[in-house]
Amino acid sequence: MNAIVRQPDPKKLIKGATGDWEIVIGLEVHAQVLSKSKLFSGASTEFGGPPNSHVSLVDAAMPGMLPVINEECVAQAVRTGLGLNAQINNYSVFDRKNYFYPDLPQGYQISQFKQPIVGEGEIIIDLDGGESVTVGIERLHLEQDAGKSLHDQHPTMSFVDLNRSGVALMEIVSKPDLRSADEAKAYLTKLRTIVRYLGTCDGNMDEGSMRADVNVSVRRPGEPLGTRCEIKNVNSIRFVGQAVDYEARRQVGILEDGGSIHQETRLFDANKGETRSMRSKEEAHDYRYFPDPDLLPLELEQAWVDGLKALLPELPDAKKARFIADLGLSPYDASVLVLERDTADYFEVVANGRDAKTAANWVTQELAARLNKDGKDIASSPVSAEQLGAIIDLIGDGTISGKIAKDLFEIVWNEGGDPKVVVEARGLKQVTDTGAIEKVVDDIIAANPEKVEQAKAKPTLAGWFVGQIMKASGGKANPQVVNDILKKKLGLE
Repeated sequence: MNAIVRQPDPKKLIKGATGDWEIVIGLEVHAQVLSKSKLFSGASTEFGGPPNSHVSLVDAAMPGMLPVINEECVAQAVRTGLGLNAQINNYSVFDRKNYFYPDLPQGYQISQFKQPIVGEGEIIIDLDGGESVTVGIERLHLEQDAGKSLHDQHPTMSFVDLNRSGVALMEIVSKPDLRSADEAKAYLTKLRTIVRYLGTCDGNMDEGSMRADVNVSVRRPGEPLGTRCEIKNVNSIRFVGQAVDYEARRQVGILEDGGSIHQETRLFDANKGETRSMRSKEEAHDYRYFPDPDLLPLELEQAWVDGLKALLPELPDAKKARFIADLGLSPYDASVLVLERDTADYFEVVANGRDAKTAANWVTQELAARLNKDGKDIASSPVSAEQLGAIIDLIGDGTISGKIAKDLFEIVWNEGGDPKVVVEARGLKQVTDTGAIEKVVDDIIAANPEKVEQAKAKPTLAGWFVGQIMKASGGKANPQVVNDILKKKLGLE
């Protein structure tokens, strides 16, 4: 699979002083594997333990300790590869990547170089305006994570925490197919969604379990690739977008001033919103890769790979297509709902046997706003999918109005309970008695003769009466009945 040939998009070009420039971006994403133990030891992978509390003799590189492969970590890498529509390599090799750093006890990292476990694949990303872009995946390989150096614990010394040392990482390398900061953000968002659906990585960038190295270069449209700079360890989707924008404009400025770009590794300063040099190509490590002598080549049986594939969940693209085709949702609504698996699962319970558009509106608007206000995720929503479905049923059968439904939602959110029981106990049923509603309409009309004449001259002003009637009835009058009676009384039929 070669890099995808894309015609330059004028909307995504940088307008320089001497003409247009195209950004070219590739991402190397490090995704921490969800597993109970590490890649080559039985130590716990739990996040947040006291420093050096999840460290085995293997992780600490004690003499004579040998690595033993964790089958579940291998299975997670294969599942991820399958989710990326990628080639699974049934024969792969672990290599030693040699470099010295205080948080790397062995003096090398066990990784994969020439023969990774997963080969070429692709991700389809959706952009604003209905545009879709296919982004090629170059490879996915397994490797150990390093430990963590702590520089803020002592005035003159750095400490080392090895809890993360040896945790399995998947390095997922894209082809240079991205052309804007928005595309880079959409790609990372989609990749995170996929691994979360698969259960292979939690995608929690704030905890460091997913982070990106961002490769950025610029060129004149249609010209060969420019010299790239790599921005290391960017730990949020928003920061990736900011880093791309800053770095691309920095490079354009240098080139337009007659300078040249030197290949280098840079860091992103989130406080300043800018990148700064970390090391140049001349200072880069010679890793001296060679096959790890303590580990045999990894050989997978095709039947085992097929068994993993058969058990994969429905992935976001397939779920989105089903929501559009079977439930009649718009592409936008379907995209929002499938972004998180918990949201999609919640929605499907709410929509079961009900109008899907109504269910989608409640989940993406009323519920989402309330969750955001309280800082909760949908898994911890005080209103269950069954309760929300019951509220929608009460609207559908005319028991309550849309306005009362919102009040009912708040009551259930704060106090719980069966929505039907709450409606009965609180007297929230809407009034459908035409006689009672007609009396309220007559009273409002009698008290506002000037408004009556205005509404007869300009029928759109009848909405004022509807508001007053609903207010007088405490929001319980059936809006359709109110409209029918009001039109008749005002002679607007």
